[in-house]
Amino acid sequence: MNDALLQLDSAGAGSLPDRIYARVVEAILRGDFTRDGKLPPEGELASHFGVSRPTVREALARLRSDGVIESRRGSGSHLLRRPGSPAATPTPVRSMADIERYYAFRLCVEGGAAAAAAEFHDAADLGVVRAEFDALNRSMESGQPGTEEDVRFHLAIARASHNPFFVTTIETSVAPIRQIMELTRSLTDKKTAPRIRTTQAEHQAIVDAIARRAPIEAAEAIRTHVLNAKRRIFEGMLLPG
Repeated sequence: MNDALLQLDSAGAGSLPDRIYARVVEAILRGDFTRDGKLPPEGELASHFGVSRPTVREALARLRSDGVIESRRGSGSHLLRRPGSPAATPTPVRSMADIERYYAFRLCVEGGAAAAAAEFHDAADLGVVRAEFDALNRSMESGQPGTEEDVRFHLAIARASHNPFFVTTIETSVAPIRQIMELTRSLTDKKTAPRIRTTQAEHQAIVDAIARRAPIEAAEAIRTHVLNAKRRIFEGMLLPG
């Protein structure tokens, strides 16, 4: 079906890019793209909907403008949040007590997500978790902060739980605050080789427990990682003198 035919079939239903936008949103809400958060290439979407690539491109541009997807160089379009869900507006962290509360919250949410991922993941989910783990390792070993990769790794775990409440909570509450705190710390705290190896080992323990379908071990591995992350944050805040 070409653009002209689709226009004839759906006359009066809005512009063609608007209708493709709506179709993509419907697919996202059905969960078609939530396994790894990556949308099909423009050409594949154009073929699926029976329209031209420029039409798809315009619909995707609107999704980017709405903060639903983002484009990554060499990797295509990736889902940021479900349409209709609020953009991330993290609770401000104003004190040391707030930091303590934030990490207590992370323990509950991410521990539960990891346990559920261990119980309910499938082979494709595990493949995504491992791929994000590898991407995070490469970033850290190359001297980059690895903040974005770290967030994607933990989101992959949440998605492997097949529980949308874990995904939404981490997307809108946990991830934005972690990004702010990690980026702030990275300005003054250069990751050493021993620290990188320690963090990698913590992440590896999480992945291994999920792969073994060991929910209690996965939750405990997250607990160890989150508590150590809190300690590293506080260490980074200590100033000499």
